Amino acid sequence: MFEPLVQASLRNRLLVMVLALVLMALGAFALPRTPVDVFPSLDRPQVNLQVEAGGMAPEEVEQLIGVPLEQAMSGLPGVTAVRSVSSVGLSIVYVSFDWGTDLYRARQMVNERFTGARDAMPADVQHASMGPVSSIMGEIMLVAIPIDPTRISAMATREFADFTLRPRLLAISGVAQVIAIGGEVRQLQVQPDPVRMAKLGVTTAQLSAALQGHAGNTSGGFVALNGREYLIRNLGRTARLQDVQQLPVAYVRGQPILLSQVAGVRYAAALPRGDAGFNGQPAVILGLQKQPDVDTVQLTRRIEAALAELSGSLPAGMAAPRVTFRQASFIEASIGNLQGKLVTAAAIVAVVLYLFLGNARTTLISLAAIPTSILITVLVFRYFGLSINTMTLGGLAIAIGELVDDAVVGVENVLRRLKLNRRAAEPLGVLALIAKATLEVRSAIVVATVVIVLVFVPLFMLPGIEGRLFVPLGVAYITSILASMLVSITLTPVMAYYLLPKLKSLDHGDPPLLRWLKAQYALALAWVLGRTRAVLLAGLAAVLGAAALLPTFPTTFLPPFNEGALLIGLRLNPGTTLAESVQLAQQAERLLESVPEVAYVGRRSGRAELDEHAEGV
Repeated sequence: MFEPLVQASLRNRLLVMVLALVLMALGAFALPRTPVDVFPSLDRPQVNLQVEAGGMAPEEVEQLIGVPLEQAMSGLPGVTAVRSVSSVGLSIVYVSFDWGTDLYRARQMVNERFTGARDAMPADVQHASMGPVSSIMGEIMLVAIPIDPTRISAMATREFADFTLRPRLLAISGVAQVIAIGGEVRQLQVQPDPVRMAKLGVTTAQLSAALQGHAGNTSGGFVALNGREYLIRNLGRTARLQDVQQLPVAYVRGQPILLSQVAGVRYAAALPRGDAGFNGQPAVILGLQKQPDVDTVQLTRRIEAALAELSGSLPAGMAAPRVTFRQASFIEASIGNLQGKLVTAAAIVAVVLYLFLGNARTTLISLAAIPTSILITVLVFRYFGLSINTMTLGGLAIAIGELVDDAVVGVENVLRRLKLNRRAAEPLGVLALIAKATLEVRSAIVVATVVIVLVFVPLFMLPGIEGRLFVPLGVAYITSILASMLVSITLTPVMAYYLLPKLKSLDHGDPPLLRWLKAQYALALAWVLGRTRAVLLAGLAAVLGAAALLPTFPTTFLPPFNEGALLIGLRLNPGTTLAESVQLAQQAERLLESVPEVAYVGRRSGRAELDEHAEGV
């Protein structure tokens, strides 16, 4: 099976070298363009529904909204779980689907059921929507805008966050949602005066009817004049407070009663449901969520570039936005550590190979399998849309010592055959000798490679999140091992042809380290063979002891990670007011600021406004 490939490689040596260099160049080109993340994609198809229902109590929200929506969504094809969370005036329903379900098809099916369920909802429902397509990894960045009350108002800061910063960030490809919390939301408030209304004979119904349609533009059709059509428009839309104050709400004896005569009209802050802070002072904090299968590091850099652009055009008195949490920093640190381990492992392999093989040329031929196999693996990742993460790099780190096995076995046998060929009465040609030496050990190498690959096959049978997490590790390991086997029967013989025949050390014996190890091994082997029963009993005792200790080890799905940030949650008794929550959170904020290692503290209390399409936080 492999003989034609080995023979063809040796006949087309220059082509093999060129192809190897081209593959390595393509892999090096694709490497920085491959998505980078901390874990493989764990995004299970899930659709969120958000319904706001005024001042309903949680029990009413659950009975009238949450339970009916759960029942409506449970019968959809592919649904595995439906759950809801009900709070004061807010219901959030989570519909989870099978792993293989197309997310956009799932959203279409949910939307069809949701549209029908809206008609049966109570009249108190003010807002009902489907959540955005976002990643299970959650928030990838938190951005805080500190508020200095002496320089700028909380209302102006929130307006900048809602109408300038948030739309700019949502325009970045890959951003799924931007949730703003804190500051003051501007609201046009009309506060009726019952005494004046009674004196002037104005009813609440008249006041409500006048306010409902006061700020809209209407059409009066068109008029034809001199061969042209002119639109007739009634321009009633306005944001000026004076226009609203002059709104007629009723007529008494032919005289208009203005809104300012029966009510107070002003711009004021809406009733807050959430608050935020940064380093002990008020702030507006924006939480950014990414879309599934988006490179977190690249997206973070685009977000930071957008923030830098906006920093030059901030309103007077507004502090520059500060990044308080950056998931990309954890990813970069994790990937950087694993990359360092890969380089260290390759260096150790190089040193060991040199000590055992005894010369630089054989070491170079063997080491060539490492970058070639890894870069071929990167091309496979790129083709199948896999990302570089801790699991795939972990697979490569495990395989790094085995990537040279095939090449080392082949090179060592070629070197041995060349030494014997020099002393032979009728020496073979170099090409024939290298081909024969490579094929002699090929069956053993193939069997060893197949055994190693079969060990990792069970990973592909893991279901759910476990499979999504560990399958990329198996793919990285198996791909790199198979790539190294391909290198050992193509590139390795060609490099051996160019570097080994004229090697001066062919007439020398084994390297000093190898000779010493062989001598010590012979002594150890003789000692063991003379005490077989004792050695077997010692091995059995070690296995039984390890099995007995196994239940005492702590178990966890994932090891602990240090993201460089702490998330501290304060759970208060039900019914605690927002003001009390903010006060307690501010005390915790001041305590954390006193810790020397803490660089900055961001605080979020309550929940974000749902009219910004935000989920509760």
